[in-house]
Amino acid sequence: MTRLISLHDSVFGGLQSALEGWFLPLLARFAFAAVLLFYFWNSALTKLGDGVSGLLSPSLNAYIQIFPKKTEALGYDASGFSWFDWLVVMAGTYGEFILPALIIVGLFTRIAAIGMIIFVIVQSVVDVTGHGVGGADLGGWFDGPSGSLIMDQRLLWITLFATLVVKGAGAVSLDAVLASRRAP
Repeated sequence: MTRLISLHDSVFGGLQSALEGWFLPLLARFAFAAVLLFYFWNSALTKLGDGVSGLLSPSLNAYIQIFPKKTEALGYDASGFSWFDWLVVMAGTYGEFILPALIIVGLFTRIAAIGMIIFVIVQSVVDVTGHGVGGADLGGWFDGPSGSLIMDQRLLWITLFATLVVKGAGAVSLDAVLASRRAP
């Protein structure tokens, strides 16, 4: 038994040493790019208005996604929204572009990952309270099925982002390049 434990410790200790500092952060960023990058970018594209002016003039769809009940109460007339509503919509829209891009290139990764955690929490709250997501789509932890859109999937997303908050972007990133230029 002692030899088995020693073999285990030797194999996995060596593996940990070989992968430390670069593998887990790179894997987390790759998984984000493969699974969620275009989800967020496509969502952001639906919020932009038409033409160049659409970069500062969100579409009605943006308000529907972010303020569903208020949009309905306003009769789907975007002119009824305040400047603060516009600011929230623009921050959410550009957050869906900028934060994922920062994560992909590994620049200010911890801050971007914290931003994404906040974004996913707010998105989930809006989905439940504003869009009425419930039942099987809401799901629950420790309930058997693992495919609910909110509780299960979003927990995995947040876990991925939490990995980046704790570990940073790793050795293969712009954060690492900047850190190497600062080091004496």
